[in-house]
Amino acid sequence: MMRVSFVALCVVALAVVIYSSETRTAEAKTCNPTKLLHCMSALRSSSPQSTSCCSRLKEQQPCLYRYIKNPALKQYVDNFNAKRVASTCGVPYPKC
Repeated sequence: MMRVSFVALCVVALAVVIYSSETRTAEAKTCNPTKLLHCMSALRSSSPQSTSCCSRLKEQQPCLYRYIKNPALKQYVDNFNAKRVASTCGVPYPKC
């Protein structure tokens, strides 16, 4: 009986490891800061954002925290205009 429990525990642990690695892989594939190029004029000035900007921003929403922490991207995604664009597009701005 104890052997069956140990095997079941191993199977569950393996499933957790596989699931967590698939989640990170899927997230890595979806995070692409170049998709925000449609928003560049709105992010750098008070220009209104386009519809394609909002749709791309919504796609990249799970990645915004990572972009804010990236020194090369921070200037574009952590400023007043970025917060304005996110708000107008209905995308919650991450609180880091």
